[in-house]
Formats: sequence, structure tokens, C-alpha cells
Amino acid sequence: MAPESQKEKIIKAAGVVSAATLVSRVIGYARDMLIAHLFGATTAADAFFVAFRIPNLLRRLTAEGAMTAAFVPVYTEVYEKGGKPRAFALACNIVSILGVALAVVSVAGVLSAPWVVKVMAPGFTVSQHTFELTTLLTRIMFPYLLFVSLAAVLMAMQNSMGKFFIPAAAPTMLNVSIISCALLMRDWFEEPTVALAVGVMLGGVLQLWMQLWELKRMGWRFIPSFDFKDIDTRKIGLLMAPATVGMAVAEINTFVDTLLASLLPEGSISYLYYGNRLVQFPLGVFGVAVGVASLPAMSLDVAKGGGKLVELMSHAFRLTLFIAMPATVGLVTLAGPIANVLFERGEFDSAARYGTMLAIIYYAIGLPAFSGVKVVVGAFYALKDTKTPTRIGAWCMVVNVALCLVFMGPLAHGGLALATSLASFVNMGVLLWLLRKKIGPIDGKKIVRSLTMMALASAVMGGVITAYAHYLFSYGAPLLERASHLMVAVALGTAVYYGTMLALGSTEAVAVKNRIVNKLKRGRG
Repeated sequence: MAPESQKEKIIKAAGVVSAATLVSRVIGYARDMLIAHLFGATTAADAFFVAFRIPNLLRRLTAEGAMTAAFVPVYTEVYEKGGKPRAFALACNIVSILGVALAVVSVAGVLSAPWVVKVMAPGFTVSQHTFELTTLLTRIMFPYLLFVSLAAVLMAMQNSMGKFFIPAAAPTMLNVSIISCALLMRDWFEEPTVALAVGVMLGGVLQLWMQLWELKRMGWRFIPSFDFKDIDTRKIGLLMAPATVGMAVAEINTFVDTLLASLLPEGSISYLYYGNRLVQFPLGVFGVAVGVASLPAMSLDVAKGGGKLVELMSHAFRLTLFIAMPATVGLVTLAGPIANVLFERGEFDSAARYGTMLAIIYYAIGLPAFSGVKVVVGAFYALKDTKTPTRIGAWCMVVNVALCLVFMGPLAHGGLALATSLASFVNMGVLLWLLRKKIGPIDGKKIVRSLTMMALASAVMGGVITAYAHYLFSYGAPLLERASHLMVAVALGTAVYYGTMLALGSTEAVAVKNRIVNKLKRGRG
């Protein structure tokens, strides 16, 4: 396939993932708004967020991140050379082995929940009630690890075969489930947050069912298999080991934030959660989407020996920063209005808004790095190198911990978010340097040229929306008025940024425009 076709394929796939993720994230924000309304930034909310983070952390270690990194390059190669029968058999073997292993881990997690909570949030041991509630919620949600991890493997399987919509839409089931349980079951329990935990469990089951249903449509049937001698299974295992360590390093950064935030005043964990969720919106809708779309394309090029890895990586890297840089400026500029419109009601007061605003600003600073790393690490994974990102991630973990200790004193929870952002920039910079050493020039001049235009356009956009918000947005106005001004500010900023990029001749802006124009022409035809 011609290089341009491969690039177009990445844009198309990223668009599909972005659209599905956008729906999921919008429903996710409705979920967070509901949780903020019902529980605010209280100890009950802190308990739920810590308990939910535990199986989520393990999910990324055992399956979603590490398994995707190891599975996609090998499965793509097997699918390309051996066809569906061989690839489907490999998937059955992986699902069988991983399923049994995760079932054991889930049972162990339920039994050891008190000790797990003590490690994750030592500050919670001061209050017996908070500790017991967090332990209970952890026990309820720990089996979620099994269901969502198996779902993640099936998502990676579909991505490898060029199917992106259903995997990207699956998290919607989790959000709908949590919202439904919160509304319908909150009064069933002495501790209302138990309803949220039940929603998480049900959401995991529904995500797995959704993937099984789609793969059945594609002709896959799960047949239990435990062939530990299968060469491709062993390849995945060998690649997964360092990738798991690498994901562990990344998640330790989150763990450090949680641990240290538990030592800060009440609400600090919730502020970080809400702030991180808002930054995850552009990251998930665009940054992760490009990473998900580019990994199979880069893996396929390596499997075929196409020699276009640099072009594909550079294209995907610039594409993700094309969104990440203006998103950073927008989040920093509108942090207060965003927190006010989305969360400030019920138990979520102006103090909670201010705490969340600080978290948004400091996490948003790292958004370009969070997004860029997804693509750069994907290039290493496509080359079946999972060790290098792991090694660099370990060093950056040390950087993150050190920065946390430096900044948490003067900046409280904001310092923890800033440390994570700065450590991510270090990670991205070192990985780019090592990738250049590994494969040669990585389109450095083209990347710098694009970044310069993005920075200039983002600055123009920032000035426009700052003026708009300053003169027209009022925290005391009715919700509909505030929401309208916020949406206008976002739309205005988007138009100014994109228009400036087109005026500057940005190749990324032109590529997006061409994609939209071509789709409209096909729609009319």
C-alpha cells in the first residue's frame, strides 16, 4: 500500500476511534457530573475513586496496555502471513491462558483488599470508616479486572484486523452502567457509593459481552486452548513481560499521586480525579485515538518490510500534537469555567471548583507529552521492542517521585499533577532521541516546523478565548447561560486555531480538511 494510503488509513481509523470515544467521554462526563452532584469531594467520593483505581491499575498492567503492546504486532504478523484460522486460534489460546490467570488474581485481590488499600492510600487508615468503606468497594470491584482485561484483548484483536468502532465504543457501557446504578440503586445500600461499585462490575461484564458479540459476527468462536508451547503465544509472553513492567512504571506515577494525595487535606484525591478526567477528554478522543490507529499500521509496515515506519510515526506524532497543543491552551485558559459548568452544584462548591481548576491546569500542561508518548512508544512496539520504553519509563518514574516531593509542599495536589506532566515531557524527549538512534532521522525538521505553527496558532487562540471568557463568562449566571458561553468559547477557539493553521499552510490542517471534504463528496455521491 502506498505511503499516502497508509497515512490516510491512520486518519480514517483515528476519526472512527475519536467519534466513538467522544460519545463515551460525553457520557463519562455525565457520569462524573452525577457523582460530583451526589457525593461532591467528600471522603465517600475519595473512597470510591481509590477503590476504582486499584482494578483499573492492574487492568493496564496485565492486559490493556501491556497486552495490546505485545499482542497487536504479533497478531498482525500472524494474521498477515497465516490468515484468519491461525490468528483466531492464537486469540483463543491467549484468552484462555489470560482468563485463568486473571481469575486467580481477582480472587486474591478480594481476599487481600485491606492490605491493598493500606498500600494504595495509607492516609485512609486514620479513619476507620473511610478505610472499611474503601476496602468494601475494592472487594466489590476487583473482579472487574477479569472482565475488562479480557475485553481489552478482544479489542486489540479487532484493531489488528482494521476494526475500531466497537472497541472504542465499549467504555460507553461502563459509563451507562454506573449512571444507571447510581440513580436506581443508591438508596438500596447503607453506603450509597456501593451502587457505584455495582455499576462498575456490571459495566465490565457488558464491555466483554459487546466484544464477544462483534467477534462472533466476524466469524470467531472461542475454543478453550492452553498451548504454552505455541511459538506465537510465547512471543507475546516475552514481549508482554517488559511491557507489563513498563505499564507498571507508568501506573506507579498515578499510585504515587494517590498515596501522597491521601496525606493532603480532604478532597485532594477527588480534585486530582476530576482534573485528570477533564484532561483525559482530548487525550482519549484524539491522542489515544491516533495511538490506537497508528500501532496496527506501523506493525503492518514492519511485518511487510515496507520501510515507511518513520513517515507513519512522524505523521501520527504531528497529527496528535495538532490537537493536543491547542487543547492544552484551551484547558488552561478555561479551567475555571469548565469546572464550574460541569461540576459546581449540589455538594460540589466553589472551593471544590478551585481545587479542581488547579488540577486541570497542571495536568493540562503535560497533555502534548501524554499524547505524543502514545505514538512514539507505539513505534517501539511495532519494532517488537518493549524493553526500551520500559527502561526509560523507570527512570522517569524516579523523576516523577522526586518532583512530587518538591512540588506538593508549595502547590499541594497541584504539585502532584505538575510533577506528572513534567516527567512525561522527559519521557517523550528521551524516547524520541532513542528512536532516532535506533532507526535514523525521524523527520525532525518537519516536526519542528509543525510544532512552531501549532504554538503560534495556539497562542492566537488563547488570546481570543481569554478575552471572551473574561468579559462574558460569569460564575454567578444561570447554568444555561454559563454553558452557552463556554460552548461558544470552545467553538470560537477551535475556529481561530484551525483557521490560523490553514493560513500558515499546516500539512496537518490540510490533511484533516481533505479528509472531511472527501467524506462529504462520498456522502453526496
